[in-house]
Amino acid sequence: MSEAENYRAQMKAVQAAHQEKQKELRDPEKGLVLVHTGDGKGKSSSAFGVITRALGWKQRVGVVQFVKGKWITGEKQFFDRLGGVDWHMMGEGFTWDSQDRARDIAAAEAALNQARQMMESGEYDLIVLDEINISLRYDQIAVGPVIAALEARSPKTGVILTGRNAPQEIVDYADLVTVMEEVKHPYKAGIKAQRGVDF
Repeated sequence: MSEAENYRAQMKAVQAAHQEKQKELRDPEKGLVLVHTGDGKGKSSSAFGVITRALGWKQRVGVVQFVKGKWITGEKQFFDRLGGVDWHMMGEGFTWDSQDRARDIAAAEAALNQARQMMESGEYDLIVLDEINISLRYDQIAVGPVIAALEARSPKTGVILTGRNAPQEIVDYADLVTVMEEVKHPYKAGIKAQRGVDF
């Protein structure tokens, strides 16, 4: 058997296995819960990529940002120009900026309340809860109410939760969990955050 024939035979076997697996899959007929966590860069960026995909299918999208405050970011400017995304910047900035636990808790609770209303409304196909895991990490909100809000969501609504240190209960609840691993980061080499790459 020639190399080309051997390759074709291998790919036919792969194709057949793939087609057989496809027959076993089902549509859950509900929105999925995705978690992007880990110490590496790209958790929010990946969620914004999924937003682009959803918009491509003319789906309705919402974003609730738990931490980033009033940052001017490339993604917010882009989606503002494009339209189609209901964006709520609810955070007070990083906890080391506000230095006011009561204010941080109030902001996180308001963000969760906003997120729950949006999830329950049935108006959205996808909602991104950006940096919610940070609010959970610092006990600004509790895991129980977050899972209760996810449980109360409209069946059609998918949700992405971003931020490092996702609690195990959230990981267990989710349909998909991706852990970003930091291998190398320019910040550790003394390079400041870059417009268009980091924000």
